[in-house]
Amino acid sequence: MADTCGQVLLGSGLTVLSHPLMYIKVLVQVGHEPLSPTLGRNMFGRQVYQLPGLFAYAKHIIKIDGKSGLFKGLTPRLCAGTIGTIVHSRVLQVQYAHQVLQLFQTAEDGSLQHVVNETTKEMIARSCATIITHPFHVITLRCMVQFIGREAKYRSVVFFSVVFLLHFAHLIIFFFGLIPRLLGDVLSLWICNMLAHFINTYAIDDSTSHTGEIKNCSQAVTGFFASMLTYPFVLVSNLMAVNNCGLAGGLPPYAAVYPNWLHCWSHLSREGNMSRGNSLFFRKLPAGKTYAVEQKRFF
Repeated sequence: MADTCGQVLLGSGLTVLSHPLMYIKVLVQVGHEPLSPTLGRNMFGRQVYQLPGLFAYAKHIIKIDGKSGLFKGLTPRLCAGTIGTIVHSRVLQVQYAHQVLQLFQTAEDGSLQHVVNETTKEMIARSCATIITHPFHVITLRCMVQFIGREAKYRSVVFFSVVFLLHFAHLIIFFFGLIPRLLGDVLSLWICNMLAHFINTYAIDDSTSHTGEIKNCSQAVTGFFASMLTYPFVLVSNLMAVNNCGLAGGLPPYAAVYPNWLHCWSHLSREGNMSRGNSLFFRKLPAGKTYAVEQKRFF
């Protein structure tokens, strides 16, 4: 219990610190570009036209909504983090206590079978936490996207957002974007753990000093690599969570109305937008697109 409380407190602190970053990333993912491209230098020093980066975008939000505007959607996100941590911890405890995965043969620490067993348990725990907290994730995203059309349908106060969803839509709306989010989480977990295992087993000599630090570093690197590979699932999930929800950011011209997440994926792929929002620094202009000043987006 004490460990869970510690994880909740740590997670909440990190959530507060990272919230402005997520807020800006979500607006970029939707396609909102309130600032015109400017002439700057890329990472190699060449002069190129660039889109505003993280800090310029943050200044724009502060100019309109003040510093507190950077924290729209924070309350439901904190609720999601707290509930998710508790569910994740509880599911892991139940699995170990009741040996849910006895169908797997026992394996030595560090073996491939052991990694598969532990990854499967972690996958189940994460999936349970994701499913239960997804409604709060949807509310968080919609609170953020309201910045585009200056709406006030969804509020950071979770109670009012839930009431609004239940009053104007069916319960299924709570789970828009859930499937690509689950797929992305599961793939990222397996890619990270499998790559880290093979690197630690075949590329790192256990007889060298600082082996533990090197293995931890390899886990971090493979985690970053896995997150890059599975980013399209994150993008599609977030877009589906706000698609056709009555907010300007989820309706044309910002987004087409997608019947399902596969259509969203296909459309983004054709447009070359599968990595939109992945980087908030050195943002280059999309090829073949024209910036519309009034609508604050590219076409």
